[in-house]
Amino acid sequence: MTPKTLSLFSPFLLPHHLKTPKSCNPGQGQGHGPGRVIIICKSINSQNQKEFDFEPQLSVSVPESQGTGAAAPTRGDIFLERQQLLAASSLVLEKKKKKKKDKVSGSLKAANSATFCCYGCGAPLQILETDAPGYVDQDTYDLKKKHRQLKTILCGRCRLLSHGHMVTAVGGNGGYTGGKQFVTAEELREKLRHLRHENALIVKLVDIVDFNGSFLAHVRDLAGSNPIILVITKVDLLPKGTDFNCVGDWVVEATMKKKLNVLSVHLTSSKSLVGITGVVSEIQKEKKGRDVYILGAANVGKSAFINAVLKMLSYKDPVAAMARKYKPIQSAVPGTTVGPIQINAFLGGGKVYDTPGVHLHHRQAAVVHSQDLPALAPRSRLRGQSFTKQVIMDQWVSEKMEFDGLTGFSIFWGGLVRIDVLKALPETCLTFYGPKALKLNTIPTTKANEFYKKEVGVLLTPPSGEQVPEWTGLETIRQLRIRFDDTQRPACDVAISGLGWITIEPDSQTLKDPNSNSDLLIQQREAMEISLDVHVPKPVEIFVQPPLPVGKLGGEWYQYRDLTEKEEETRPKWYF
Repeated sequence: MTPKTLSLFSPFLLPHHLKTPKSCNPGQGQGHGPGRVIIICKSINSQNQKEFDFEPQLSVSVPESQGTGAAAPTRGDIFLERQQLLAASSLVLEKKKKKKKDKVSGSLKAANSATFCCYGCGAPLQILETDAPGYVDQDTYDLKKKHRQLKTILCGRCRLLSHGHMVTAVGGNGGYTGGKQFVTAEELREKLRHLRHENALIVKLVDIVDFNGSFLAHVRDLAGSNPIILVITKVDLLPKGTDFNCVGDWVVEATMKKKLNVLSVHLTSSKSLVGITGVVSEIQKEKKGRDVYILGAANVGKSAFINAVLKMLSYKDPVAAMARKYKPIQSAVPGTTVGPIQINAFLGGGKVYDTPGVHLHHRQAAVVHSQDLPALAPRSRLRGQSFTKQVIMDQWVSEKMEFDGLTGFSIFWGGLVRIDVLKALPETCLTFYGPKALKLNTIPTTKANEFYKKEVGVLLTPPSGEQVPEWTGLETIRQLRIRFDDTQRPACDVAISGLGWITIEPDSQTLKDPNSNSDLLIQQREAMEISLDVHVPKPVEIFVQPPLPVGKLGGEWYQYRDLTEKEEETRPKWYF
Protein backbone atom coordinates (compact mmCIF):
# COMPACT_ATOMS: atom_id res chain seq x y z
CA MET A 1 0.00 0.00 0.00
CA THR A 2 1.29 3.44 -0.87
CA PRO A 3 2.34 5.31 2.27
CA LYS A 4 0.47 8.46 3.19
CA THR A 5 2.31 11.71 2.57
CA LEU A 6 2.23 15.03 4.51
CA SER A 7 3.17 18.44 3.20
CA LEU A 8 4.69 20.89 5.66
CA PHE A 9 3.15 23.72 3.68
CA SER A 10 -0.25 22.58 2.49
CA PRO A 11 -2.63 19.79 3.45
CA PHE A 12 -3.44 19.17 -0.20
CA LEU A 13 -0.22 19.58 -2.21
CA LEU A 14 2.93 17.52 -1.66
CA PRO A 15 6.09 17.74 -3.76
CA HIS A 16 6.80 14.48 -5.57
CA HIS A 17 10.20 14.11 -3.92
CA LEU A 18 8.93 14.39 -0.32
CA LYS A 19 7.54 11.12 1.02
CA THR A 20 6.45 10.47 4.59
CA PRO A 21 6.22 6.81 5.52
CA LYS A 22 3.72 5.77 8.12
CA SER A 23 5.38 4.53 11.30
CA CYS A 24 3.27 1.98 13.07
CA ASN A 25 3.12 1.50 16.79
CA PRO A 26 2.78 -2.08 17.90
CA GLY A 27 -0.11 -1.17 20.13
CA GLN A 28 -1.90 1.03 17.63
CA GLY A 29 -5.06 -0.30 16.21
CA GLN A 30 -4.97 -3.32 18.53
CA GLY A 31 -6.61 -1.76 21.57
CA HIS A 32 -3.41 -1.43 23.58
CA GLY A 33 -3.79 2.26 24.49
CA PRO A 34 -2.65 5.52 22.91
CA GLY A 35 -0.08 5.44 20.13
CA ARG A 36 2.49 7.92 18.97
CA VAL A 37 3.12 8.94 15.35
CA ILE A 38 6.61 10.08 14.44
CA ILE A 39 6.72 12.16 11.25
CA ILE A 40 9.98 11.74 9.32
CA CYS A 41 10.69 13.97 6.33
CA LYS A 42 12.89 12.47 3.55
CA SER A 43 14.28 14.28 0.55
CA ILE A 44 15.53 12.52 -2.59
CA ASN A 45 18.02 14.26 -4.81
CA SER A 46 16.92 13.73 -8.40
CA GLN A 47 20.46 14.00 -9.71
CA ASN A 48 22.30 11.37 -7.66
CA GLN A 49 19.22 9.61 -6.25
CA LYS A 50 20.72 9.75 -2.73
CA GLU A 51 18.46 9.87 0.25
CA PHE A 52 19.06 11.71 3.51
CA ASP A 53 16.84 12.14 6.52
CA PHE A 54 15.76 15.34 8.26
CA GLU A 55 15.33 14.83 11.97
CA PRO A 56 12.11 16.56 12.94
CA GLN A 57 12.30 19.36 15.52
CA LEU A 58 8.88 18.57 16.92
CA SER A 59 7.19 15.29 17.60
CA VAL A 60 3.45 15.71 17.41
CA SER A 61 1.44 13.67 19.84
CA VAL A 62 -2.03 12.85 18.61
CA PRO A 63 -4.96 11.52 20.61
CA GLU A 64 -5.88 7.90 20.67
CA SER A 65 -6.54 6.55 17.18
CA GLN A 66 -10.19 6.23 16.26
CA GLY A 67 -9.46 3.31 14.01
CA THR A 68 -7.60 2.25 10.93
CA GLY A 69 -8.30 2.58 7.30
CA ALA A 70 -11.08 5.07 6.58
CA ALA A 71 -11.46 5.85 10.31
CA ALA A 72 -7.83 6.85 10.76
CA PRO A 73 -6.92 10.60 11.03
CA THR A 74 -6.38 12.19 7.65
CA ARG A 75 -3.34 14.19 6.61
CA GLY A 76 -5.37 17.38 7.01
CA ASP A 77 -6.33 16.50 10.59
CA ILE A 78 -2.73 15.81 11.55
CA PHE A 79 -1.51 19.04 9.91
CA LEU A 80 -4.12 21.22 11.59
CA GLU A 81 -3.41 19.70 14.99
CA ARG A 82 0.30 20.24 14.51
CA GLN A 83 -0.28 23.90 13.64
CA GLN A 84 -2.42 24.37 16.74
CA LEU A 85 0.31 22.87 18.94
CA LEU A 86 2.91 25.15 17.38
CA ALA A 87 0.74 28.22 18.02
CA ALA A 88 0.08 27.16 21.61
CA SER A 89 3.77 26.57 22.31
CA SER A 90 4.75 29.96 20.89
CA LEU A 91 2.12 31.68 23.06
CA VAL A 92 3.52 30.00 26.17
CA LEU A 93 7.03 31.13 25.28
CA GLU A 94 5.86 34.73 24.80
CA LYS A 95 4.17 34.76 28.18
CA LYS A 96 7.30 33.46 29.87
CA LYS A 97 9.43 36.14 28.27
CA LYS A 98 7.19 38.96 29.48
CA LYS A 99 8.09 39.74 33.09
CA LYS A 100 5.16 41.61 34.49
CA LYS A 101 5.96 43.90 37.39
CA ASP A 102 3.88 43.44 40.51
CA LYS A 103 1.53 46.36 41.03
CA VAL A 104 0.57 47.81 44.38
CA SER A 105 -2.49 46.13 45.86
CA GLY A 106 -5.57 48.03 44.93
CA SER A 107 -4.18 49.14 41.58
CA LEU A 108 -6.54 51.33 39.63
CA LYS A 109 -6.78 49.05 36.62
CA ALA A 110 -7.25 45.96 38.74
CA ALA A 111 -9.94 47.69 40.77
CA ASN A 112 -11.82 48.82 37.69
CA SER A 113 -11.72 45.38 36.12
CA ALA A 114 -12.71 43.56 39.33
CA THR A 115 -15.71 45.67 40.39
CA PHE A 116 -18.17 48.05 38.85
CA CYS A 117 -18.17 51.61 40.18
CA CYS A 118 -20.53 54.55 40.15
CA TYR A 119 -19.62 56.71 37.18
CA GLY A 120 -20.38 59.85 39.18
CA CYS A 121 -18.03 59.40 42.15
CA GLY A 122 -16.04 56.22 41.45
CA ALA A 123 -17.28 54.39 44.57
CA PRO A 124 -17.70 50.60 44.19
CA LEU A 125 -21.38 49.70 43.78
CA GLN A 126 -22.91 48.05 46.85
CA ILE A 127 -26.38 47.17 48.15
CA LEU A 128 -25.78 46.97 51.93
CA GLU A 129 -24.95 50.42 53.44
CA THR A 130 -27.70 52.85 52.46
CA ASP A 131 -25.80 55.90 53.78
CA ALA A 132 -22.46 54.99 52.22
CA PRO A 133 -21.17 55.99 48.77
CA GLY A 134 -21.96 53.57 45.95
CA TYR A 135 -25.30 52.37 47.36
CA VAL A 136 -27.85 51.11 44.83
CA ASP A 137 -31.14 49.44 45.71
CA GLN A 138 -31.35 45.71 45.04
CA ASP A 139 -33.96 45.87 42.24
CA THR A 140 -32.03 48.48 40.25
CA TYR A 141 -28.78 46.59 40.67
CA ASP A 142 -30.29 43.27 39.53
CA LEU A 143 -31.97 44.89 36.52
CA LYS A 144 -28.80 46.67 35.37
CA LYS A 145 -26.74 43.55 35.93
CA LYS A 146 -29.16 41.48 33.87
CA HIS A 147 -28.84 43.87 30.93
CA ARG A 148 -25.07 44.33 31.47
CA GLN A 149 -25.49 48.04 32.21
CA LEU A 150 -23.74 48.32 35.59
CA LYS A 151 -21.36 50.90 34.12
CA THR A 152 -24.29 53.28 33.65
CA ILE A 153 -25.44 53.33 37.31
CA LEU A 154 -25.39 56.51 39.41
CA CYS A 155 -25.38 55.78 43.14
CA GLY A 156 -27.88 57.30 45.57
CA ARG A 157 -25.38 59.78 47.05
CA CYS A 158 -24.51 61.15 43.61
CA ARG A 159 -28.18 61.61 42.82
CA LEU A 160 -28.53 63.75 45.94
CA LEU A 161 -25.39 65.73 45.10
CA SER A 162 -26.69 66.39 41.58
CA HIS A 163 -29.79 67.98 43.14
CA GLY A 164 -27.80 70.32 45.38
CA HIS A 165 -27.71 68.30 48.61
CA MET A 166 -24.51 68.51 50.69
CA VAL A 167 -23.78 64.86 51.46
CA THR A 168 -20.34 64.20 52.91
CA ALA A 169 -18.49 60.93 52.42
CA VAL A 170 -15.13 61.65 54.04
CA GLY A 171 -15.00 60.95 57.76
CA GLY A 172 -12.59 61.76 60.56
CA ASN A 173 -11.50 65.14 59.18
CA GLY A 174 -12.53 68.45 60.71
CA GLY A 175 -16.29 68.86 60.83
CA TYR A 176 -17.05 65.62 59.00
CA THR A 177 -18.73 62.87 60.96
CA GLY A 178 -16.71 59.68 61.16
CA GLY A 179 -18.04 56.15 60.83
CA LYS A 180 -17.52 52.84 59.11
CA GLN A 181 -19.74 53.91 56.21
CA PHE A 182 -17.42 56.86 55.46
CA VAL A 183 -14.17 56.96 53.53
CA THR A 184 -11.22 58.49 55.39
CA ALA A 185 -8.87 61.03 53.87
CA GLU A 186 -6.01 58.56 54.35
CA GLU A 187 -7.87 55.90 52.37
CA LEU A 188 -8.42 58.31 49.50
CA ARG A 189 -4.73 59.23 49.46
CA GLU A 190 -3.81 55.52 49.49
CA LYS A 191 -5.80 55.03 46.29
CA LEU A 192 -3.33 57.32 44.54
CA ARG A 193 -0.15 55.56 45.73
CA HIS A 194 0.01 53.35 42.65
CA LEU A 195 0.57 56.38 40.39
CA ARG A 196 4.29 56.41 41.13
CA HIS A 197 4.51 52.93 39.56
CA GLU A 198 2.49 53.81 36.45
CA ASN A 199 3.82 55.18 33.17
CA ALA A 200 1.39 58.07 32.97
CA LEU A 201 0.94 61.75 32.21
CA ILE A 202 -0.06 63.78 35.27
CA VAL A 203 -2.29 66.85 34.92
CA LYS A 204 -2.04 68.71 38.23
CA LEU A 205 -4.73 71.29 39.08
CA VAL A 206 -4.20 74.31 41.35
CA ASP A 207 -6.83 76.88 42.42
CA ILE A 208 -5.62 80.44 41.70
CA VAL A 209 -7.76 81.77 44.58
CA ASP A 210 -5.92 79.41 46.97
CA PHE A 211 -2.63 78.91 45.16
CA ASN A 212 -0.38 77.82 48.03
CA GLY A 213 -3.14 76.03 49.91
CA SER A 214 -4.05 73.80 46.94
CA PHE A 215 -0.63 73.36 45.34
CA LEU A 216 0.22 69.89 46.78
CA ALA A 217 3.87 70.61 47.53
CA HIS A 218 4.62 66.87 47.97
CA VAL A 219 3.01 65.83 44.69
CA ARG A 220 6.09 63.77 43.77
CA ASP A 221 5.21 61.36 46.58
CA LEU A 222 2.13 60.48 44.53
CA ALA A 223 3.17 61.11 40.93
CA GLY A 224 6.69 59.71 41.06
CA SER A 225 8.84 60.74 38.10
CA ASN A 226 5.95 61.07 35.66
CA PRO A 227 5.80 64.32 33.64
CA ILE A 228 3.43 67.00 34.96
CA ILE A 229 1.28 69.58 33.22
CA LEU A 230 0.30 72.34 35.67
CA VAL A 231 -3.23 73.70 35.19
CA ILE A 232 -4.34 76.82 37.09
CA THR A 233 -8.12 76.83 37.50
CA LYS A 234 -10.78 79.48 38.19
CA VAL A 235 -8.89 82.40 36.60
CA ASP A 236 -12.29 83.84 35.62
CA LEU A 237 -12.73 84.72 39.33
CA LEU A 238 -9.84 87.21 39.35
CA PRO A 239 -10.82 90.89 39.55
CA LYS A 240 -11.84 92.70 36.39
CA GLY A 241 -8.98 94.27 34.43
CA THR A 242 -6.37 91.72 35.58
CA ASP A 243 -3.38 91.41 33.23
CA PHE A 244 -2.94 87.65 32.71
CA ASN A 245 0.57 88.14 31.37
CA CYS A 246 1.55 89.23 34.86
CA VAL A 247 -0.44 86.45 36.51
CA GLY A 248 1.16 83.79 34.27
CA ASP A 249 4.65 85.06 35.09
CA TRP A 250 3.78 85.18 38.81
CA VAL A 251 2.59 81.55 38.73
CA VAL A 252 5.73 80.34 36.95
CA GLU A 253 7.96 82.20 39.44
CA ALA A 254 6.09 80.64 42.36
CA THR A 255 6.35 77.18 40.76
CA MET A 256 10.10 77.54 40.26
CA LYS A 257 10.55 78.44 43.94
CA LYS A 258 8.82 75.19 44.87
CA LYS A 259 11.43 73.34 42.77
CA LEU A 260 8.82 71.36 40.88
CA ASN A 261 9.69 70.74 37.24
CA VAL A 262 6.66 70.90 34.97
CA LEU A 263 6.23 70.67 31.20
CA SER A 264 4.02 73.76 30.91
CA VAL A 265 1.63 76.01 32.83
CA HIS A 266 -1.92 76.78 31.65
CA LEU A 267 -4.33 79.41 32.98
CA THR A 268 -7.86 78.05 32.59
CA SER A 269 -11.50 78.42 33.50
CA SER A 270 -13.69 75.32 33.33
CA LYS A 271 -16.79 77.50 33.49
CA SER A 272 -16.00 79.75 30.50
CA LEU A 273 -13.69 77.17 28.78
CA VAL A 274 -10.88 79.73 28.68
CA GLY A 275 -7.53 78.00 28.14
CA ILE A 276 -9.03 74.50 27.85
CA THR A 277 -8.10 74.19 24.17
CA GLY A 278 -4.43 74.75 24.99
CA VAL A 279 -4.50 72.08 27.69
CA VAL A 280 -6.14 69.57 25.33
CA SER A 281 -3.46 70.22 22.70
CA GLU A 282 -0.69 69.80 25.28
CA ILE A 283 -2.20 66.54 26.57
CA GLN A 284 -2.48 65.08 23.07
CA LYS A 285 1.08 66.14 22.35
CA GLU A 286 2.62 64.73 25.52
CA LYS A 287 0.55 61.67 26.39
CA LYS A 288 2.33 59.43 23.80
CA GLY A 289 0.06 56.46 24.38
CA ARG A 290 0.03 56.89 28.16
CA ASP A 291 -3.03 57.21 30.35
CA VAL A 292 -3.78 60.67 31.74
CA TYR A 293 -4.44 61.18 35.46
CA ILE A 294 -6.09 64.35 36.77
CA LEU A 295 -4.58 65.11 40.18
CA GLY A 296 -5.30 67.87 42.69
CA ALA A 297 -6.52 68.86 46.13
CA ALA A 298 -10.12 68.26 47.12
CA ASN A 299 -12.55 70.77 45.61
CA VAL A 300 -9.96 72.26 43.28
CA GLY A 301 -12.23 71.64 40.28
CA LYS A 302 -11.04 68.31 38.81
CA SER A 303 -14.47 67.03 37.77
CA ALA A 304 -15.40 70.40 36.24
CA PHE A 305 -12.10 70.44 34.37
CA ILE A 306 -12.67 66.94 32.97
CA ASN A 307 -16.15 67.92 31.81
CA ALA A 308 -14.68 70.95 30.04
CA VAL A 309 -11.98 68.80 28.39
CA LEU A 310 -14.58 66.27 27.22
CA LYS A 311 -16.67 69.10 25.79
CA MET A 312 -13.74 70.41 23.76
CA LEU A 313 -12.74 66.93 22.58
CA SER A 314 -16.32 66.00 21.65
CA TYR A 315 -16.35 68.47 18.74
CA LYS A 316 -14.02 66.18 16.77
CA ASP A 317 -13.82 62.97 18.79
CA PRO A 318 -16.93 60.73 18.91
CA VAL A 319 -15.42 58.71 21.78
CA ALA A 320 -15.29 61.84 23.97
CA ALA A 321 -18.81 62.77 22.91
CA MET A 322 -20.03 59.39 24.14
CA ALA A 323 -18.08 59.77 27.40
CA ARG A 324 -19.91 63.04 28.19
CA LYS A 325 -23.11 61.05 28.72
CA TYR A 326 -21.65 59.51 31.88
CA LYS A 327 -19.44 62.27 33.28
CA PRO A 328 -18.30 62.72 36.92
CA ILE A 329 -20.53 64.57 39.38
CA GLN A 330 -19.60 68.13 40.41
CA SER A 331 -20.41 69.60 43.84
CA ALA A 332 -19.02 71.88 46.54
CA VAL A 333 -18.44 68.90 48.87
CA PRO A 334 -14.76 67.96 49.28
CA GLY A 335 -14.58 64.27 48.55
CA THR A 336 -17.27 64.18 45.87
CA THR A 337 -15.04 61.73 44.01
CA VAL A 338 -14.27 58.84 46.37
CA GLY A 339 -12.75 56.43 43.87
CA PRO A 340 -10.88 56.52 40.55
CA ILE A 341 -13.16 57.09 37.56
CA GLN A 342 -12.00 55.72 34.20
CA ILE A 343 -13.09 57.73 31.17
CA ASN A 344 -12.53 56.75 27.55
CA ALA A 345 -11.72 60.13 26.06
CA PHE A 346 -9.37 59.56 23.11
CA LEU A 347 -10.20 58.08 19.74
CA GLY A 348 -6.68 56.71 19.28
CA GLY A 349 -6.57 54.94 22.65
CA GLY A 350 -5.59 55.98 26.14
CA LYS A 351 -7.84 56.90 29.03
CA VAL A 352 -8.43 59.81 31.39
CA TYR A 353 -8.78 59.09 35.12
CA ASP A 354 -10.57 61.41 37.51
CA THR A 355 -8.90 60.71 40.84
CA PRO A 356 -10.10 61.34 44.40
CA GLY A 357 -9.13 64.76 45.67
CA VAL A 358 -6.24 64.93 48.12
CA HIS A 359 -7.68 66.16 51.43
CA LEU A 360 -5.42 68.69 53.11
CA HIS A 361 -5.93 69.27 56.82
CA HIS A 362 -4.61 72.84 56.63
CA ARG A 363 -7.49 74.20 54.50
CA GLN A 364 -10.61 75.86 55.88
CA ALA A 365 -12.82 73.22 54.25
CA ALA A 366 -11.37 70.68 56.70
CA VAL A 367 -12.76 72.47 59.76
CA VAL A 368 -16.23 73.70 58.76
CA HIS A 369 -19.42 71.67 58.57
CA SER A 370 -20.77 70.49 55.23
CA GLN A 371 -23.64 72.99 55.38
CA ASP A 372 -21.11 75.87 55.40
CA LEU A 373 -18.96 74.59 52.50
CA PRO A 374 -20.81 76.59 49.79
CA ALA A 375 -19.89 79.80 51.65
CA LEU A 376 -16.18 79.08 51.05
CA ALA A 377 -16.51 78.78 47.27
CA PRO A 378 -16.61 82.10 45.34
CA ARG A 379 -19.43 82.11 42.79
CA SER A 380 -18.57 85.28 40.92
CA ARG A 381 -15.63 87.55 40.10
CA LEU A 382 -13.68 88.66 43.17
CA ARG A 383 -13.88 92.30 44.18
CA GLY A 384 -11.37 93.45 46.77
CA GLN A 385 -12.77 95.07 49.89
CA SER A 386 -10.30 97.62 51.29
CA PHE A 387 -9.88 98.87 54.84
CA THR A 388 -8.15 102.24 55.27
CA LYS A 389 -8.05 104.92 57.93
CA GLN A 390 -10.96 106.70 56.29
CA VAL A 391 -13.12 103.57 56.20
CA ILE A 392 -12.52 102.96 59.91
CA MET A 393 -13.36 106.57 60.76
CA ASP A 394 -16.61 106.40 58.79
CA GLN A 395 -17.68 103.23 60.57
CA TRP A 396 -16.84 104.52 64.05
CA VAL A 397 -17.69 108.20 63.60
CA SER A 398 -20.15 108.09 66.51
CA GLU A 399 -17.46 106.89 68.93
CA LYS A 400 -15.38 109.50 70.72
CA MET A 401 -11.95 108.03 70.16
CA GLU A 402 -8.71 108.92 68.47
CA PHE A 403 -7.76 107.11 65.27
CA ASP A 404 -4.25 106.21 64.22
CA GLY A 405 -5.13 104.47 61.00
CA LEU A 406 -5.81 100.75 61.42
CA THR A 407 -3.67 100.43 64.54
CA GLY A 408 -5.67 99.15 67.50
CA PHE A 409 -8.44 97.61 65.41
CA SER A 410 -9.34 93.97 64.62
CA ILE A 411 -10.98 92.80 61.40
CA PHE A 412 -13.09 89.63 61.44
CA TRP A 413 -13.45 87.65 58.20
CA GLY A 414 -16.61 85.72 58.96
CA GLY A 415 -15.98 83.58 62.01
CA LEU A 416 -12.88 81.97 60.52
CA VAL A 417 -10.23 84.71 60.54
CA ARG A 418 -9.32 87.59 62.83
CA ILE A 419 -6.65 90.18 61.98
CA ASP A 420 -5.29 92.32 64.84
CA VAL A 421 -3.40 95.39 63.60
CA LEU A 422 -0.82 96.02 66.31
CA LYS A 423 1.32 98.54 64.44
CA ALA A 424 0.91 100.24 61.07
CA LEU A 425 1.33 103.62 59.42
CA PRO A 426 -1.89 105.61 59.01
CA GLU A 427 -1.51 105.22 55.25
CA THR A 428 -1.65 101.41 55.35
CA CYS A 429 -4.41 99.64 53.41
CA LEU A 430 -5.61 96.03 53.83
CA THR A 431 -7.56 94.63 50.86
CA PHE A 432 -9.45 91.33 51.28
CA TYR A 433 -10.04 88.97 48.31
CA GLY A 434 -12.35 86.04 48.98
CA PRO A 435 -15.94 84.75 48.84
CA LYS A 436 -18.65 87.35 49.28
CA ALA A 437 -20.58 85.10 51.65
CA LEU A 438 -18.06 85.81 54.41
CA LYS A 439 -18.75 89.28 55.78
CA LEU A 440 -16.05 91.60 57.17
CA ASN A 441 -16.50 93.35 60.52
CA THR A 442 -14.21 95.76 62.39
CA ILE A 443 -14.00 96.18 66.15
CA PRO A 444 -11.48 97.76 68.53
CA THR A 445 -8.99 95.07 69.55
CA THR A 446 -9.79 95.64 73.24
CA LYS A 447 -13.36 94.48 72.61
CA ALA A 448 -12.56 91.74 70.05
CA ASN A 449 -12.67 88.73 72.39
CA GLU A 450 -16.04 89.67 73.88
CA PHE A 451 -17.44 90.50 70.43
CA TYR A 452 -16.37 87.12 69.00
CA LYS A 453 -17.90 85.09 71.85
CA LYS A 454 -21.18 86.93 71.46
CA GLU A 455 -21.48 87.00 67.67
CA VAL A 456 -19.88 83.74 66.49
CA GLY A 457 -22.53 81.78 64.62
CA VAL A 458 -24.79 84.87 64.51
CA LEU A 459 -23.08 87.82 62.84
CA LEU A 460 -19.81 86.00 62.34
CA THR A 461 -20.50 82.99 60.09
CA PRO A 462 -19.36 80.35 59.35
CA PRO A 463 -19.53 78.43 61.64
CA SER A 464 -23.28 78.17 61.86
CA GLY A 465 -26.06 75.84 62.92
CA GLU A 466 -25.18 72.65 64.75
CA GLN A 467 -21.44 73.29 64.62
CA VAL A 468 -21.52 76.42 66.84
CA PRO A 469 -21.79 74.66 70.25
CA GLU A 470 -18.79 72.45 69.41
CA TRP A 471 -16.75 75.20 67.73
CA THR A 472 -13.33 75.46 69.38
CA GLY A 473 -12.62 78.98 68.15
CA LEU A 474 -9.56 80.60 66.60
CA GLU A 475 -6.85 78.76 68.48
CA THR A 476 -3.87 79.44 66.23
CA ILE A 477 -2.20 82.88 66.38
CA ARG A 478 0.59 83.77 63.98
CA GLN A 479 2.55 86.96 64.46
CA LEU A 480 3.65 88.68 61.25
CA ARG A 481 6.18 91.47 60.84
CA ILE A 482 5.97 92.93 57.35
CA ARG A 483 8.09 95.75 55.91
CA PHE A 484 7.55 97.92 52.84
CA ASP A 485 10.69 97.63 50.74
CA ASP A 486 9.11 99.46 47.81
CA THR A 487 6.38 102.03 48.35
CA GLN A 488 5.39 101.80 44.68
CA ARG A 489 3.91 98.32 45.07
CA PRO A 490 2.17 96.13 47.70
CA ALA A 491 4.40 94.62 50.37
CA CYS A 492 2.96 91.08 50.24
CA ASP A 493 -0.15 88.92 50.39
CA VAL A 494 -1.25 87.07 53.52
CA ALA A 495 -3.04 83.99 52.17
CA ILE A 496 -5.45 81.97 54.33
CA SER A 497 -5.45 78.35 53.17
CA GLY A 498 -8.78 77.42 51.62
CA LEU A 499 -10.27 80.91 51.77
CA GLY A 500 -8.47 83.76 49.95
CA TRP A 501 -5.82 86.37 50.57
CA ILE A 502 -5.22 89.84 52.06
CA THR A 503 -3.05 92.34 50.18
CA ILE A 504 -1.03 94.74 52.33
CA GLU A 505 -0.27 97.94 50.42
CA PRO A 506 0.36 101.68 50.93
CA ASP A 507 -2.66 103.90 50.46
CA SER A 508 -1.15 107.41 50.63
CA GLN A 509 -0.12 109.06 47.37
CA THR A 510 2.59 110.89 49.35
CA LEU A 511 4.24 107.61 50.23
CA LYS A 512 4.04 106.49 46.61
CA ASP A 513 5.59 109.70 45.27
CA PRO A 514 9.26 108.86 44.52
CA ASN A 515 10.18 112.57 44.14
CA SER A 516 9.16 113.55 47.65
CA ASN A 517 12.20 114.15 49.91
CA SER A 518 10.71 115.65 53.05
CA ASP A 519 12.25 114.72 56.37
CA LEU A 520 8.87 113.47 57.59
CA LEU A 521 8.58 111.13 54.62
CA ILE A 522 12.06 109.75 55.23
CA GLN A 523 11.18 109.02 58.84
CA GLN A 524 7.93 107.37 57.77
CA ARG A 525 9.69 105.16 55.24
CA GLU A 526 12.20 104.05 57.86
CA ALA A 527 9.35 103.10 60.16
CA MET A 528 7.26 101.36 57.49
CA GLU A 529 6.89 98.11 59.33
CA ILE A 530 3.52 96.48 59.98
CA SER A 531 2.83 94.15 62.89
CA LEU A 532 -0.17 91.81 62.65
CA ASP A 533 -1.58 88.96 64.69
CA VAL A 534 -3.58 86.54 62.50
CA HIS A 535 -6.02 84.21 64.30
CA VAL A 536 -7.34 81.08 62.52
CA PRO A 537 -8.69 77.63 63.53
CA LYS A 538 -6.00 75.28 64.75
CA PRO A 539 -5.09 73.23 61.61
CA VAL A 540 -5.45 76.09 59.10
CA GLU A 541 -2.22 77.30 57.50
CA ILE A 542 -1.19 80.93 56.79
CA PHE A 543 1.08 81.74 53.84
CA VAL A 544 3.00 84.96 53.21
CA GLN A 545 3.53 85.23 49.45
CA PRO A 546 4.60 87.83 46.88
CA PRO A 547 1.64 90.05 45.95
CA LEU A 548 -0.54 88.58 43.22
CA PRO A 549 -0.91 91.20 40.44
CA VAL A 550 -4.69 91.51 40.12
CA GLY A 551 -6.90 94.35 38.97
CA LYS A 552 -5.98 97.23 36.68
CA LEU A 553 -3.20 98.46 38.96
CA GLY A 554 -1.54 95.04 39.13
CA GLY A 555 -0.19 95.34 35.61
CA GLU A 556 1.35 98.72 36.47
CA TRP A 557 3.40 97.81 39.54
CA TYR A 558 4.30 94.20 38.65
CA GLN A 559 7.99 93.75 37.79
CA TYR A 560 9.29 91.02 35.48
CA ARG A 561 12.53 89.45 36.62
CA ASP A 562 15.55 89.35 34.29
CA LEU A 563 16.33 85.74 33.35
CA THR A 564 19.62 84.06 32.52
CA GLU A 565 20.04 81.92 29.41
CA LYS A 566 19.85 78.75 31.50
CA GLU A 567 16.64 79.94 33.16
CA GLU A 568 15.15 80.73 29.77
CA GLU A 569 15.73 77.12 28.72
CA THR A 570 14.59 75.37 31.89
CA ARG A 571 11.76 77.68 32.88
CA PRO A 572 8.35 76.23 31.91
CA LYS A 573 6.25 78.16 29.40
CA TRP A 574 2.80 79.36 30.34
CA TYR A 575 -0.27 79.60 28.11
CA PHE A 576 -3.59 81.40 28.28
